[in-house]
Amino acid sequence: MSWPDADFPADPYPGAVPPSSFVHLDEVSYPVRPDPRAGWLVSTVGEAPLDTWLAGHGCAPAAERVPVLTYGSNRCPSKITWLRRELGLGPDPVVVLRARTRDVAAVWAAGLRHRDGQRPAVLAASPGTVEDHAVWLATPEQIAVLDRCEGRDERFRLARLRTGEVDLEDGTRLDAPWCYLGHAAIRRPLLVDGAAVRCADVSQLAALELTGNAAPGDGLDAFTVHGEPHPDEWPAALFAYGLLQPGNPSWDRLAPHAAGDPVRGTVNGTVLDTGRGFPALLPGTGDRAPGWLVPLRDPVAAFPGIDEYEGPEYRRIRTAEGPHERSCWVYAWQAPSRGMPRLAAGWPPND
Repeated sequence: MSWPDADFPADPYPGAVPPSSFVHLDEVSYPVRPDPRAGWLVSTVGEAPLDTWLAGHGCAPAAERVPVLTYGSNRCPSKITWLRRELGLGPDPVVVLRARTRDVAAVWAAGLRHRDGQRPAVLAASPGTVEDHAVWLATPEQIAVLDRCEGRDERFRLARLRTGEVDLEDGTRLDAPWCYLGHAAIRRPLLVDGAAVRCADVSQLAALELTGNAAPGDGLDAFTVHGEPHPDEWPAALFAYGLLQPGNPSWDRLAPHAAGDPVRGTVNGTVLDTGRGFPALLPGTGDRAPGWLVPLRDPVAAFPGIDEYEGPEYRRIRTAEGPHERSCWVYAWQAPSRGMPRLAAGWPPND
């Protein structure tokens, strides 16, 4: 299945969007769906795991991208093609995952867009409101283009959003995703009779007729990002299931980076005994692998040393821990695993 850009015009703003998560490539969008075992699957001729599909196009995996909440036109395929043609987005695939938000809302901005006179959306606090938006899994190069598009530090600021909840279709909760928030007065919420106007309630045509005043702020708890986002910044937690667990021989490598007390938990996967004094995790098996969730003070500083310690037989991926699907990193086994016995109770193995 695929959808050409013509199915999702960009006008009127914010444009039309596909009915599912998708990847965008060469003016065509392909559906993406969550699978409890395989993770995100891209549907082209058949289905392939997202990272496998990205690798086939010579592109960065999900672990080398950051989640950017988008609530306006950047989830429209035709707008993505415009970004490629006008702002140099480049040919690499754009990954757009559907997301449900709570306690925030897309509302109409006080000012109009210079290039076409349409009224853009901005994000604002809205207790109790539930809306459907999207999240780009963006590479650093793609974020640089979004910066130019949004007029970073002029019209919008890039920030980490702490208000409300943002949940992906697979149930993963995104803690403090990146988001472009109104910065200039023309990108503050428009107040009509003292209240912001949700984009879901009023069309672009009707929004152009609105009159009111710019709100003093958006009511959001968000801190401005300075410099370029680093993929290792999110999430700020590591799930340890082997020698890095508290009380195990390599805990002293991880302990100096801990931002708080580790808590017991599980992730989707199976722990195997390598027979070499350390375990291996096969992710996405449907089993629950026990271990510890360790909050990290500075993941960017922590991971180079831990990556080197884990070595090439492991790859660091994002997963979700526990019943509330809190995002975290985990080291998954990528070397051959045939013949390795399963450890039902986790590591260390029972005597």
